[in-house]
Amino acid sequence: MFDSVLIANRGEIALRILRACRSLGLRTIAVYSQADANLRHVALSDESLCVGPASAGRSYLNQEEIINAARLTGAGAIHPGYGFLSERASFAQAVEEAGLVFIGPESRAIRLMGDKVSAKRAMIEAGVPCVPGSSGELPYDIEAVSEIALDIGYPVIVKAAGGGGGRGMRIVRHERELAQAVAMTREEAGRAFGNPSLYMEKFLENPRHVEIQVLADTQGNAVWLGERDCSMQRRHQKVIEESPAPGIDREVIVEIGERCAAACRHIGYRGAGTFEFLYEDGRFYFIEMNTRIQVEHPVTELVTGIDLVAEQLRIARGEPLSFRQKDVQVRGHAIECRINAEHPWTFTPAPGKVNQWIAPGGPGVRVESHLYSGYVIPPHYDSLVAKLLTHAPSREEAIARMRVALGETVLDGVDCTIPLHRKLMDDPAFKLGGSNIHHLESLFEQGFGPNEESRV
Repeated sequence: MFDSVLIANRGEIALRILRACRSLGLRTIAVYSQADANLRHVALSDESLCVGPASAGRSYLNQEEIINAARLTGAGAIHPGYGFLSERASFAQAVEEAGLVFIGPESRAIRLMGDKVSAKRAMIEAGVPCVPGSSGELPYDIEAVSEIALDIGYPVIVKAAGGGGGRGMRIVRHERELAQAVAMTREEAGRAFGNPSLYMEKFLENPRHVEIQVLADTQGNAVWLGERDCSMQRRHQKVIEESPAPGIDREVIVEIGERCAAACRHIGYRGAGTFEFLYEDGRFYFIEMNTRIQVEHPVTELVTGIDLVAEQLRIARGEPLSFRQKDVQVRGHAIECRINAEHPWTFTPAPGKVNQWIAPGGPGVRVESHLYSGYVIPPHYDSLVAKLLTHAPSREEAIARMRVALGETVLDGVDCTIPLHRKLMDDPAFKLGGSNIHHLESLFEQGFGPNEESRV
């Protein structure tokens, strides 16, 4: 048990964690970089401590400094949020060895699922369907790699075993491209992830990206909480998420959800997690598991009524899940638009001063953001500045509410992606539902985007 939590993150997720802690009566400690001294969660926390300069490597990624901050402030637990140290098995292990509680899975589970090769092997053992591919790590002998590719059948995709965030992968459509693709991906994997190991899978041409949210406690209970469709992407980065996934038979969803919950019990998983799948021709194929809270977790919260961050905290305190699978019900439809401080058509980062921020309101509208008028968005971190969500009895009503909410939102002073979302709400394919992961990029290839001034 613990009564205080150090929040090892920044921005909207740090504020979200703080609010969940307060709802449970837990004391909060914020750590921040020199660039983030004016963030809202820093001012609202019971205690705060600067852990380094603006560079993430010297502040939010400085494991030793964050653990020292926890000791100095008397924190009993550390919540890593998402990004930064949230999926670093070495950090979770260091927290455990320091006698503190890591609010997330055990380091063993993070290590198992963080390596895509071992994760795929574990999922096959647990009965979760996977994309056809190599049985393990690719050998260094390119002739042996070529035989594997021929056995799978072109096109294939070469992936870094320790990759993530859309990096460390290359599509290979012809055998003549294989050697160069493997060499380049291996070099990138070693440089970006410190792990040159690769694996190979069949490249699915027109899949959707659908994920299953899970929660598991330390008493052996595991549940799944519906699905999220995250197929609206650019450069492998999610732009819009929604739940339920339109156009997929509920019996198929239930089957894959139950397998994910069973897989959690199989590997002894605890906390919140997300199984990510490619969905094509009525079949699910496992690609990876995120062993943390997701950016898009509020989508699931809106349709289930379950506070996922509060459940993370309760599980970390050793409490059993307060509900069972039969209690989980998905009601209505929810949509999330990620608002980034980027040019809406080129996606060029646009840090700077926010002259005015006005969040929308009304029935079924939720806003997750750390913005305020006068805030200066720093250039050092991810460009996500807000998440705008709507919830309604039907998908059509959720889209209508989102259209109104986007029209009310004011973010003046910096470029942002609100104009992109406004256009997508009127895109015929999006309104129909069920677009594949290539849809947004194909729109841009067709000249998607207005000529008018993009600043909101």
